[in-house]
Amino acid sequence: MNSIALGLLAYVVVMLLIGLYTYRYMHTIEDFLLGGRRLGAWVIAFSERASGESAWFLLGLPGFAYAMGMSVFWTVIGVALGIFISWTVIAKRLRWETERYGALTIPDYLEARFQGSRAIRIVSTVIILLFYLFYLGAQIIGAGKILNATFGIEHGWGMVLGAGVVALYTMAGGFTAVALTDLIQGVIMLFAAVFLPVLGILHLGGIGEVFSRLQEMDPNFLSVLGGKSGRDLLVGVILGGMGVGLGYMGQPHLLTRYMAIRSTREVRKGVLIAMLWVLLAYWGAPFIGIVGKAYFGPELADAEKVMPMLAMAILPPFLAGFVIAGAIAAMMSTADSQLLVVTSAIVEDIYRKLLGRNLSQRALVVFSRWTTLGVTALALLLAFFAKNLIYWLVLYAWSGLGASFGPPLLLALLWKGTTRWGALAGMLTGTLTTILWYNVPLLKATVYELIPAFLLSLLVTYLVSLLTAKR
Repeated sequence: MNSIALGLLAYVVVMLLIGLYTYRYMHTIEDFLLGGRRLGAWVIAFSERASGESAWFLLGLPGFAYAMGMSVFWTVIGVALGIFISWTVIAKRLRWETERYGALTIPDYLEARFQGSRAIRIVSTVIILLFYLFYLGAQIIGAGKILNATFGIEHGWGMVLGAGVVALYTMAGGFTAVALTDLIQGVIMLFAAVFLPVLGILHLGGIGEVFSRLQEMDPNFLSVLGGKSGRDLLVGVILGGMGVGLGYMGQPHLLTRYMAIRSTREVRKGVLIAMLWVLLAYWGAPFIGIVGKAYFGPELADAEKVMPMLAMAILPPFLAGFVIAGAIAAMMSTADSQLLVVTSAIVEDIYRKLLGRNLSQRALVVFSRWTTLGVTALALLLAFFAKNLIYWLVLYAWSGLGASFGPPLLLALLWKGTTRWGALAGMLTGTLTTILWYNVPLLKATVYELIPAFLLSLLVTYLVSLLTAKR
């Protein structure tokens, strides 16, 4: 077995051991879904950051930078703003509100906030199941790409291996296992994002040599304007890139981190840790693609393999294995969180609350584990039929969730005038606008679907709340 394989194997073994260690702490459904709300700021902040990035962070984003150049940093700016607003505006309020209502999931909270509105629980649960299967499928596709690029493992078998490891430790230790593995995964992702481009620049002879090579290939590659002007610049490059940040306010797999933090006092510390991670990691991930372009030239058949290929080309084998584990970590840290959200939707929102089935706490944990396995199998099946690139598949799901949950949740936390009908109308508007905008070529060519979907959802939530306030 070569050194790269040893590095990856060591990483996988650690993940499985964490799942085994946390198995004994799963006594209640709250333990399985929220870790008993007893985790501190460091674990939660790293878990939120690792879960928020997915395979998109070290595969899709470097691949996008490889193809588009420095204009990708408009996306970085939007992401940083979205993370900051989510932590400072939503986290503390959501933590307090969900504990007050005894809510374990986002549909749980929305139903309780709007006086037992069963329609809101049903709609929000359906939205979660719809978009998270796409999202989870994208992570599994990412695992297959990494293992194929690194070891030549057939793409399908790579997807099966990646999905299997995630399912095992998530089934065993629930949210606690997910959060602790996320902590390690977040550190590895940070290391990969910061050091790989630095070492690549040194390997090529310095930043001047990198920029010189890129300038010869394409004069617009190093411009943050991407060679665009006028409407194409404003709508296609700037708004399209920065709009990604809107989605952070409506992702249930990130919002559950705020719900699970030990106390509201820990939130301020969590903000500092999360933003420090962003400042360090988010300049590096795009630069992996930029340095990869200078190293490989424009000939790469699949831009989303630039990270593992660059790592194998310039690093010692064992270190390359460790860095490539960062991409595996990016996939796993999001996939496990999404698995848990879908499991919670099925077990807590459908089985317990909608169907009214009562089981003992221990039986609910067992049922949750089997549900996790079933969801993994379904997402794996979807991944085999997916044809889109990771970047666009993730952005579709990201838009749907962000526009459906972000505006209604934001207004529900900040404005007492928000009504159940306003929240319901906002969620449906966000979902339908995303689906329509994404699938109509004329609309999709104008601007990223999250922007109109989010703004329309916000407007509809507000207006319908005003109209239905007396009712």
